[in-house]
Amino acid sequence: MILVIAIGNVFRRDDGAGPAVAEKLRGQDGLEIIQLPGEGTELIEAWDGRDKVLVVDAMRSGRAAGEIRRFDGLRDDLPPDDFASLSHRFGLAQAVEMGRILGRLPKSLTIFGIEAVEFGQGLGLTSEVAAGADRLASEIIGLTTGQ
Repeated sequence: MILVIAIGNVFRRDDGAGPAVAEKLRGQDGLEIIQLPGEGTELIEAWDGRDKVLVVDAMRSGRAAGEIRRFDGLRDDLPPDDFASLSHRFGLAQAVEMGRILGRLPKSLTIFGIEAVEFGQGLGLTSEVAAGADRLASEIIGLTTGQ
C-alpha cells in the first residue's frame, strides 16, 4: 500500500493543491490517502515505518504556475523556502531533514511540488494550479498502476 500525504489548506486558494490531488486519487486501489496541514512532527509520524510514501504540496519557487517538481526525499535536499508554511516553521523540508537525522524516513519518499501563486483566503485553485493538480493526479495513477 502506498501512502499519499496531501498537504494544504483548501481555504487558502492554491495552498489547496495537495488536497485537490487527494480528491482525484480517492478510490484508487493500492493508495492510502491522508490530508495534513503540513506540520513537521505530524508528517514524521505519518510516514514513519512506511515502505512507499508520496507527498503532494503547493510550493513557491518563482517557476510557472502549475509546474510540477519532483524530489527524491531520501537523496534530494528540499529548498526550505519553496515549501514555506504560512502557519508554522517546522514544515515539510524540515521534517524530511529531521526524519533523516532520526532515522524515521520511509523506505521510499517522493515529494511532488505544484507551483502555486495565490495563497490568500478563499476557496478554489487558480486555473494553472488546478491543471497542474489534474496532471499530477494522472501521473500518480500511472505510477501506481504501472502505466
